[in-house]
Amino acid sequence: MKSKFLLLVLFFQSLIWAQNNMFSDVKLQNIGPTIMSGRIVDVAVNPENPTEFYAAYASGGLWYTNNNGTSFEPVMDSAPTLNCGSVTVDWKTETIWVGTGEVNSSRSSYAGIGVLKSADKGKTWENIGLKDSHHISRIWVNPKNNNEIVVAALGHLYSPNEERGVFKTLDGGKTWQKTLFINQDTGIVDLSVASENSNIMFAAAWERERKAWNFKGNGKGSGIYKSDDAGTTWKLISTDGSGFPNNEGVGRIGIAVFNQNVLYAIVDNQNNRPESKTKTDDKLPMPEMFSAPGEVFLQKTNKEINAYLKKHNLREKYRAQTLKNWIEKGDLKPIEVKAILKDANKALFETEVIGCEIYKSLDGGKTWNLTHEGFIDDLYYSYGYYFGTISVDPNNENRIYFGGVPLLFSGDGGKTIEIISKENVHADHHVTWINPKNPNHIINGNDGGINISYDNGAHWIKCNNQAVGQFYAVNVDNKESYNVYGGLQDNGVWVANNNYYPSVSWQQEGKYPYESLMGGDGMQIQIDNRNSDVVFTGFQFGNYYRIDRANHKMDFISPQAKKEEEPLRFNWQTPILLSSHNQDILYMGSNFLHRSMNQGESWEKISPDLTKGTVEGNVAFGTITSFSESKFQFGLFYVGSDDGLVHVSKDGGTTWQKISDNLPQDLWVSRVIASSHEKGRVYIALNGYRNDDFKTYVYVSEDFGTTWKSIKANLPESSVNVILEDTENENLLFVGTDNGLFVSLDKGKTWEEFSSEMPNVAVHDVVIQPKAKELIVGTHGRSLYKVGIDKLQKLTSDITSKSLYVFEVPSIKKSERWGNSWSAWGEPYEPKAAIWFYSNANEEVEVIIENEKGIVVFTKKVMSNKGLNVVEYDYILSEEVVAKLKKKDKKAVFEKASNGKQYVLPAKYSVNIRKGVEAVYTNLEVTDSKKA
Repeated sequence: MKSKFLLLVLFFQSLIWAQNNMFSDVKLQNIGPTIMSGRIVDVAVNPENPTEFYAAYASGGLWYTNNNGTSFEPVMDSAPTLNCGSVTVDWKTETIWVGTGEVNSSRSSYAGIGVLKSADKGKTWENIGLKDSHHISRIWVNPKNNNEIVVAALGHLYSPNEERGVFKTLDGGKTWQKTLFINQDTGIVDLSVASENSNIMFAAAWERERKAWNFKGNGKGSGIYKSDDAGTTWKLISTDGSGFPNNEGVGRIGIAVFNQNVLYAIVDNQNNRPESKTKTDDKLPMPEMFSAPGEVFLQKTNKEINAYLKKHNLREKYRAQTLKNWIEKGDLKPIEVKAILKDANKALFETEVIGCEIYKSLDGGKTWNLTHEGFIDDLYYSYGYYFGTISVDPNNENRIYFGGVPLLFSGDGGKTIEIISKENVHADHHVTWINPKNPNHIINGNDGGINISYDNGAHWIKCNNQAVGQFYAVNVDNKESYNVYGGLQDNGVWVANNNYYPSVSWQQEGKYPYESLMGGDGMQIQIDNRNSDVVFTGFQFGNYYRIDRANHKMDFISPQAKKEEEPLRFNWQTPILLSSHNQDILYMGSNFLHRSMNQGESWEKISPDLTKGTVEGNVAFGTITSFSESKFQFGLFYVGSDDGLVHVSKDGGTTWQKISDNLPQDLWVSRVIASSHEKGRVYIALNGYRNDDFKTYVYVSEDFGTTWKSIKANLPESSVNVILEDTENENLLFVGTDNGLFVSLDKGKTWEEFSSEMPNVAVHDVVIQPKAKELIVGTHGRSLYKVGIDKLQKLTSDITSKSLYVFEVPSIKKSERWGNSWSAWGEPYEPKAAIWFYSNANEEVEVIIENEKGIVVFTKKVMSNKGLNVVEYDYILSEEVVAKLKKKDKKAVFEKASNGKQYVLPAKYSVNIRKGVEAVYTNLEVTDSKKA
């Protein structure tokens, strides 16, 4: 009930914040990228016009296209959450239902707030219930009666709960009846309805238990249920004797119904394979490879090694290139690597699990038969929980599509299988739609967005033109025209100049503005401030590299344990940091803090284990998550861990003190930041997401962590991912949560929303480019944003205590380009001045611009908001003003631009802003470009 209450609070708070925004005029600008897109969870396609469809992104909201994916527009930005699990559309009434909360159960599958409904194509949204379900997999709406709705809810990701199963309403969501409930750990991950008889429904139950340190994706509660009365009552049909697995090893299940008699099920079968049927091939088996000389092991492809590691639940901790780097450097022999792997997973060299299986029923689910001989290898590896959908051609029961890492197709009911995902199709497939009027036309959604094929997968169109990337980390270099760097979920590390703006012109030019630095799940980035060509970055679980971009060189640099020591534990997003005191010194956290004096060539431990120790599980845990170094003192460090510990060292790591005993316990330390304004000040953010705890935890200490003070204040309840102190104004703080970005002008006493032009998306990282005075925002669902913060930095108490204040306006040179274009077909260039002012109340103000002779050239009355406001001036003179100016100055020459508008002459002008009897002034100068 606590999480349900918190999500309700979040819903209503979002409405209040939207109405009282001090910084609504400070617009965040999206700076892409778009080319790699983000994770699709569902699509809804108009069967009468398949160029029109909706695409639901896991954490990027719902997007609409009516031109076959050539362009998309967001339709869910006004909703209180962008986290999607499923989408259903009634194309006759144009009503949309979104089940919020992704069901793929990954480490960044965010909780939803129930079922959202829009009757106006996404302009407005109504929550119609099931707010504590968190993750909704399917919504069926009776096309003849939109008030009859059946919802499949998976439930909480990290904790047991009651609001999971199948729910039905007959009054459009005013009241709900739970019609199927198995237990508190088992929810419904799929729901499929017979097209010719909507009374016949099939539901897939999935028992799973996810913890921060372990994921068990199977259980006795998993199975298939059938309803003969439109979801009012249910009966288990995957019973003993049915032919379908029915035991503890049954994992995620997907269902595709051809008709009320013929249906398919795809299952992640975690039961062990019979030893006599374990896969063999002509290649030297991996266990034997670990007994071979190092040079033989190095000849194995990364793909083959990674597949083996993934199959045995070890890609959560190790990668092929990591093992190769150990061996290539001579640090370890293959047999020693084998010992490390075997210690990490004792079943590594034992019997494999069955993995993906396809079953078919011809009698409405009474009996099931396996469609294929042998095993479907290299589809799920060990990530069966991440996939599990199957689709059947509505006109041919033998044509089926199902996805895992690749996308597979069978034209004979699953007997033979072929891969149809090509080189421009991203891996990890979650949904495939088949055109009922053209079976070769398919739309596929994957971790890289939307792909469309018209020849059944022989060729694909990639529809990546919206910024929906899921960023984990972001950073900037110190170039004059600086670059932005970011690491993305499943899409690597990218870099581009900060001046990027969304455009498809790159398709004509041949080079996309963002450049890929490396693949994998992109993680943290550090840039040498003496030479920005030297970049430190990597992928998940501590696999980091030093990249020399100028010389196209990449060196693996991660520290590793000595042969006689336990393997190091690296977090999914391992923290790294170049010392602000010496850019040759690099820090990196495992369960220890490591220091390199030569940018990763060699390492030394400078701490004991700074966690509570190893925890038995299949996910690395007991790891360092955040590290900060004081700019005031070399060797003053703060370290936070995923199991809730925070330590400080004041002597370069010689001694350490735990400083987290007075903080909430057992939470993920998402960020620890040493202040750049006061030596003893340190900020910390804690995150309870992995406990299904969505409360807000942010703290400050003024005494090196001896005592802590909450600065949550009026922040809405939401998991906090990052806190950042401004580089110039010590009172200015930024906080990024799973539901947006917030700013404080008073060191955390009060907070304001800071997300104009950015929807309620998760913010994972923020960084300031100090020279440009710009904030870069890394979101997990809407790529990157940029915003100028120079006015915020100046908003000290001296200004906010005033009733009215106007900021300086930069001077501008008058140009012959004003109002003109290089072509009759081109748009003329039109200059604009941004006049910023602060008001302490929502009141009407008048903006007046006068020349040196007191003639008013511009006036405008506007309603100001309490906070920062901007009025744009376009430098245009009206005919009436021109006439006045000509009377005053007979020699003045006025010439209209080609757009028919008259622009101001070069001169000095004054800007007056008046509120009642009060007025404030600043200057606005237009210089003559001809006078150089």
